[in-house]
Amino acid sequence: MQMTERGRAMWRTCLASAFRTALACTIVGAATLYGPEWILRYVAFPAFSYVTIILIITDATLGDTLRGCWLALYATCQSVAPAIITLKLIGPARLTAGTTALAAALAAFVVVLPNGSTHLVAKRIALGQIVLIYVIGYINGAETDPVMHPLRVAASTALGVIACVLALLVPLPRLATSEVKQSCKGIGQNVTTRVKLYMKAFCAEDAMTAMASVSQARELSRISSKLYQTIKRYQPSMKWERLPFKIWRWQNVNDNKGEKLQSMEIALRGMDMVLASKSPIPARLLAGEVKDDLKNVQERVILSIKRVNNIPQPSVTPETDLQKPDECLQTLQEVPETPQDLPFYFFLFCLRLLETISTAKPEETKVKPEENNKGSVKTKSRSWFSDWDSKKVMPATKLSLSLGLAIFLGSLYSKPNGYWAGLPVAISFATAREATFKVANVKAQGTVIGTVYGVMGCFVFQRFLTVRFLSLLPWFIFSSFLSKSRMYGQAGGISAAIGAVLILGRKNFGQPRDFAIDRIIETFIGLACSIMVELILQPTRAANVAKLELSRSFHALYGCASLFGAKASKGEIMESQKKLRNHLNLLKKFTEEAQAEPSFWFTPFNASCYEKLLKSLSKLADLLQFSGYAIGFLDEQGRWKSPQCKEILSDIDNDLKSLTQSISLLAKSFEEITLLKSLDALEKALTKNGNTSWDIELGKTPNPSFSCPESEPGKILNTYLQHCRGVSDGIFRADDEEGEEVKVDKSEVVLSLSALGFCVEKMGKETREIEEMVKEVVQSENPSSHVNLHEIFCKIRSLYK
Repeated sequence: MQMTERGRAMWRTCLASAFRTALACTIVGAATLYGPEWILRYVAFPAFSYVTIILIITDATLGDTLRGCWLALYATCQSVAPAIITLKLIGPARLTAGTTALAAALAAFVVVLPNGSTHLVAKRIALGQIVLIYVIGYINGAETDPVMHPLRVAASTALGVIACVLALLVPLPRLATSEVKQSCKGIGQNVTTRVKLYMKAFCAEDAMTAMASVSQARELSRISSKLYQTIKRYQPSMKWERLPFKIWRWQNVNDNKGEKLQSMEIALRGMDMVLASKSPIPARLLAGEVKDDLKNVQERVILSIKRVNNIPQPSVTPETDLQKPDECLQTLQEVPETPQDLPFYFFLFCLRLLETISTAKPEETKVKPEENNKGSVKTKSRSWFSDWDSKKVMPATKLSLSLGLAIFLGSLYSKPNGYWAGLPVAISFATAREATFKVANVKAQGTVIGTVYGVMGCFVFQRFLTVRFLSLLPWFIFSSFLSKSRMYGQAGGISAAIGAVLILGRKNFGQPRDFAIDRIIETFIGLACSIMVELILQPTRAANVAKLELSRSFHALYGCASLFGAKASKGEIMESQKKLRNHLNLLKKFTEEAQAEPSFWFTPFNASCYEKLLKSLSKLADLLQFSGYAIGFLDEQGRWKSPQCKEILSDIDNDLKSLTQSISLLAKSFEEITLLKSLDALEKALTKNGNTSWDIELGKTPNPSFSCPESEPGKILNTYLQHCRGVSDGIFRADDEEGEEVKVDKSEVVLSLSALGFCVEKMGKETREIEEMVKEVVQSENPSSHVNLHEIFCKIRSLYK
């Protein structure tokens, strides 16, 4: 079976990452096993040197490594200096299992508390140093030097950092800039190929050819999303490579190129939306020379996309070609009469939108510097106090309790190996919420298989220490694939790599079998403590978090839809759409987390329904964004400057406002309905407040039209198209306020009005599907009750009237 380009790229990445990791570990092993006496005297903890390497160099670039050097230095200052003072005051001889656990927990709390200002790698390194400093100090007792012991931990960290830098420079440095540049190039080629496939499907005469092209385009879309993740992953590292760029005068890459390419995705999703509807394009619209004209439009769009990536073009395509009007678009002089024609016009609108985005200049910063910096002094002065927010204190509290409990129980089980219970908790700390049981499971499995591989390597190569290091290379390759897999992820891959290197990379630590058993047990103690603290302090299920995020997504949809017809500024509309996208991304994340969480005795999570809701909400967000683009194009054509058409334009505004107001009201009601714990709890609350009866007409706020007939959106669409045809008779030549004649591009107005009509039709359909899915979600949570959304909403309004 032939390997795909994606598979070859993954193999190259994993091999490169494994080679550099193995080289860095070999450097540490050579220095600690064969190095001079003074290295052994100061680098007393080579195990933590290996841990530092795994934390920094895994899938790293030169920028990541340079940042890792700074983060390791910052972490050492956070942990070592306070530890020296603490050991001086307490005295290592007076340390007990309890005082050691308490001191480590307090130190960990201080490190984790600045939740947003400290990088995750720095926190993990600092927490690992804290575990070694206090637990090893407790193990050695009076023999521990309060000053030299923490400094030896710092020296072990420094050796791991130096090994990372050397490994990244051999044979050539891997640059984040090159990764971003290659990803941008791949996205550019990906986008041009998808445009060709969508155009081929659009002009295809049979459904089979069209669906085959759409399937290929969707597969390329998934590849494109991976490339965007690569850009997002390496863009922060590019900042750390700017100094080498200035020194060696390397060519840098434009930071905004990835964002511009990603902004084109909305137009491609619109093309896919047209083709996914499976609505046949009327043959009369593609008759004559229309297909040839569409190919010319396609070439213009592809040319503009290539110029975003600075791809040199042949001289046969002159610069003036971009300014030449499209004959296909110029023939569009009338608004379509039937809804069946709207997909054709909307596809052309997406082509024009794609070209507009690709040729647009980078937007200026939305917030002015003086506005952005206003109150910055006050913000900085309150930065420490803001860290005491409950959302920021909770991660620090959970970590400190987990770490302290793991150290205490691990020391009680085996005093010489007690720090192995705390290290897994320290180096796997995560600021974001994780699926507790899933992550603990993959960490345990990774530790076990890594440790077993290490024991087998020691048994096979017992007398050949050098060969033991060579046996790490295939394991690092395997761990790299584990890190990129959906089953294990980064947590499982890192645990597997550390489990093997801690056995194969050291000597004089006793029998490998005994060490492996002790370390596996200590690791399970640490993971059990993490799970127990998580369940006690924050027992919220991922399913409940997903439900809460669904309600917040409806609230964001309400705010986004409410702005249409309210004459909001472009900045306000873009900000509301960005907020909605962020909530939908969180909803996707929490839905996947809830799927991985065991249900136990709770109601099973309705994952399929949430996925359908996410899909419909994403489509609705796209349609609102398309509507915003269309309204913006109309404004540019002097839409509001035609006195003879103001009345008709007002009717069009009323049509759009009627639909968006209906969507916003439904979104608001869905927000309140999805927040319900259960229908029984609602009935009890009504009985407690004495509201045993409820009325449909409550308050001054209009009630949403639940279960509206399918003909209702069709009526709105037909009325809208009728008003648009009235516009086409008089809006194309307008007078501005000063009496000067202003020419209006007729084709642009027709495309924009038709695109709005397509959005009106699709938003009505998606709203009905969302209503059905919400009803299904509520029914799955209340299986013994009959669900009527209108009745539930009225009861909620009655409760809070």
